Amino acid sequence: MAERANPEFLRRAIVLATDNVVSGKGGPFGAVIVREGQAIGEGANTVTSTNDPTAHAEINAIRAAARALGGFSLAGCQLYTSCEPCPMCLAAAYWARVEAVYYGASAADAARAGFDDAFLYGEFRKEAVQRKLRATQLLADEAWDSFAAWIAAPEKIDY
Repeated sequence: MAERANPEFLRRAIVLATDNVVSGKGGPFGAVIVREGQAIGEGANTVTSTNDPTAHAEINAIRAAARALGGFSLAGCQLYTSCEPCPMCLAAAYWARVEAVYYGASAADAARAGFDDAFLYGEFRKEAVQRKLRATQLLADEAWDSFAAWIAAPEKIDY
């Protein structure tokens, strides 16, 4: 069960976002990961300063929290983010097992500022063959070998 939302953590995410723009380090996005009422990881958007298109605030905060906890699961944690997560960040929150997301600005607000995630959401609703980014399956039988090895591995760590 998710803890009750605490607006102070969202205010911290907003400060991170604003400071990030003012300092010239990146876009207007900040995020904080909270567990048991304590911030355990935070991040700001560093896409342009690190030349890493995946360095969104939420991803950076998730990485920091996972390091702090010494594991890949953020079960029992909440994500506070200055803006509604893009599809990549929302997927990362699911993969990390975050229990709740609290956000300030909406995706529509981000679009007004030039960050339009609507294109991505639209692409994901399409069949693969209709998407702008062409994806073609090759070597399916050979690729299955990796999954067979995973299935057979006695020491694997499920996630």
